Amino acid sequence: MSVAKPLPHDAAGLHVTGAARYVDDVPVPKGCLHLAFGQSTIARGRIAAMSLDDVASAPGVVAVLTADDLPFANDVSASIHDEPLLSGGVVHYLGQPLFLVVATSHLAARRAARLASVEYEEAEPILTVDAALAANSRFEDGPRIYEMGDAATAIADAKHVVEGRFAIGGQEHFYLEGQAALAQPGENGDMHVISSTQHPTEIQHKVADAIGLPMHAVRVETRRMGGGFGGKESQGNALAVGCAVAARLTGKPCKMRYDRDDDMIITGKRHAFEIAYRAGFDASGQVKGVEFTQYALCGWAQDLSLPVADRAMLHSDNAYFLPNARIESHRLKTNHQSATAFRGFGGPQGMVGIERVMDHAAYVLGMDPVELRRRNYYAAASEASDPSEHVDPTVPAAEPGNDLTSRGAVPTSDPDKVTVRAAQAAQSSLTNPAAPRTNNLTPYGMAVEDFELHAMTDALLKSSDYAARRVRVDEWNATHPHLKRGIAFSPVKFGISFTLTHLNQAGALVHVYQDGSVHLNHGGTEMGQGLFQKVAQVAASRFGIDLDAVRITATDTAKVPNTSATAASSGSDLNGMAVRVACDTIRDRIADVIAERHQAEPASVRFADGRVMVADTTYSFAEAAALAYQARVSLSSTGYYKTPKIEWDRIRGRGRPFFYFAYGAAVTEVVVNVLTGENRILRADILHDAGASLNPALDIGQVEGGYVQGAGWLTTEELVWDARGALKTHAPSTYKIPACSDRPEVFNVALWDGQNREETIYRSKAVGEPPFMLGISAWLALSDAVSGCGPHYPGLNAPATAEEVWNAVRRARDGL
Repeated sequence: MSVAKPLPHDAAGLHVTGAARYVDDVPVPKGCLHLAFGQSTIARGRIAAMSLDDVASAPGVVAVLTADDLPFANDVSASIHDEPLLSGGVVHYLGQPLFLVVATSHLAARRAARLASVEYEEAEPILTVDAALAANSRFEDGPRIYEMGDAATAIADAKHVVEGRFAIGGQEHFYLEGQAALAQPGENGDMHVISSTQHPTEIQHKVADAIGLPMHAVRVETRRMGGGFGGKESQGNALAVGCAVAARLTGKPCKMRYDRDDDMIITGKRHAFEIAYRAGFDASGQVKGVEFTQYALCGWAQDLSLPVADRAMLHSDNAYFLPNARIESHRLKTNHQSATAFRGFGGPQGMVGIERVMDHAAYVLGMDPVELRRRNYYAAASEASDPSEHVDPTVPAAEPGNDLTSRGAVPTSDPDKVTVRAAQAAQSSLTNPAAPRTNNLTPYGMAVEDFELHAMTDALLKSSDYAARRVRVDEWNATHPHLKRGIAFSPVKFGISFTLTHLNQAGALVHVYQDGSVHLNHGGTEMGQGLFQKVAQVAASRFGIDLDAVRITATDTAKVPNTSATAASSGSDLNGMAVRVACDTIRDRIADVIAERHQAEPASVRFADGRVMVADTTYSFAEAAALAYQARVSLSSTGYYKTPKIEWDRIRGRGRPFFYFAYGAAVTEVVVNVLTGENRILRADILHDAGASLNPALDIGQVEGGYVQGAGWLTTEELVWDARGALKTHAPSTYKIPACSDRPEVFNVALWDGQNREETIYRSKAVGEPPFMLGISAWLALSDAVSGCGPHYPGLNAPATAEEVWNAVRRARDGL
């Protein structure tokens, strides 16, 4: 079979030679026009006057559009229609598009966009948590609360209590290929859009609304992206809509790509958080109760902030059984770029919160941080209590229709009438905090049935030689006053599925040609992660043919409709299963033809090694396909898959939002110069759970990249706005992503030898987002290094830049 083989990325050769075609490489027809946005220069206020005469008369300018010139919907929002393509008079952040320039070249459009004369009635921007709370500037009427048991009482009765508040910065996606789109008008107003997007159907939907046509009039195509990381889930809407509107107006192809500075200034980032916590532990290190208050800085528009903040709440337990928990989430509206999806989708922020609690508690209790974590793990699958023992038979089953109308939109159901079957297991403890609770139930009532981290932790601690290295680190620190080493372990338990249930579906289209070659399409998009290669391996395995016989072409809404975004680590799970369904349908048709020809049972026909075998006769796959074609049997099929077992009520925070969990663990060692705060990652050891990996080479690459990106978020990638709301870190010269020299000097990565307990594609597990959280161990290692500098807990914020580490040294020493 082709699956489980460590094959290279299908476009690896094209990537390294520069032959891979991205949106900006697509040859454009003669007369193609180019677009650029004119941007606001204040963060909050109103437009008092705007003169665009100099813009319109600039060399090469064909048209200048304002909000009043747009023919239909002025909206590029991914959720509640609160994000206009062009400002209608109100300014919400510095860099917001005010008008659109259409010119004969990219450079002419950018130059002209700077010539506008705009007068503002400026207001004080809301840029901090405290300012947003004072103004009650938020996206929901009040905080959302998920609660299990009685956390306040449990903390009050605990022997040890830790509490604090810390900041977690946002993160720039820094995809190598910037945002780009090309719109080509066709007959009857039809529009063909080529977009660098993770969500072609979202682009199709927004473009159709903007040009006043049904979705069938808009075709969106995406061959590949040069990176996405969530930044191309909704942020590409503005470019595609702008191009389509301009193409409709001029009748000419229109293209738009952001300059890197414009990209960073206009587009959304990872949500910055502040988290306050209180937690109680007994003398043995068992957590008795925990309270989190999460403040998410969402920016000026809602975008995907509600589900991002929800997922942060859902991952506030990470790998730990919390018998009593209260998680309160505030979704704050500020005058920043609209924060958006980013790898992990809120999960990393939630995990950092509980890992900070464990780190703080280990310091206070004087325990080894690994041992404290292990004592609070969820029960192994074989040890967990049967959830059915705690089901309340009086609780009704879930009612349908409890999802949001769109990702992050306003709920459509009465929460008082909504119950979820998966939450029944926790019902007795919800209604009676004193009732016993199984030790594998999450704070939202989902049973953790596949917990792998006990064995994984044992294996990683042994392979990384953690115990001996812990001793050596302590010995080093005792004799080196200025260079301190730190070592830390962190686990990952990450839920796999969209928390908006209806997005957990996928379609595919497969053709087998009479020469035995296979052409397939699916709804997923390729952004460098190797999704196309994995899905092609699935198709080759179903037909028993070589991978060379399978070709996947660009994702295309004209071939597979109503696609979900390639996000939530679900690309291989959803699209792999949809392709399997389509391939099996065609394979069974071929088997019927061959079986009838030999008067055999279809089940006796075998497909392997490029051959189709029945009894003593063997055909090549091409011969079998030709026979089916000659028998007038269809060799084309669609496939469809929807994720089972998911039932989730996000309003009450109860149910089963995830199909399964993916696990991982990392040990990181660092060294810190306490005089300057400068630091370096010396070594990282990682063991990650990819189930029965579809492609170990690609999965290991994802683990390595995810760890480095996660460590970058928490150590060097600092976003800075000034008091006016201007982003000052808007270029590679001022924003520090990890470079090759920042990777660990020793970097050991292995995949856990196991398979998914749930019936996924070949029992594999998603590997896109979970490895990102392994980088938390680097942040914890820095805290470990600094904690020996004085008698106080250092209270490290993120990102732990050299400046922040230096300040943490002072806090540890002086308690400031």
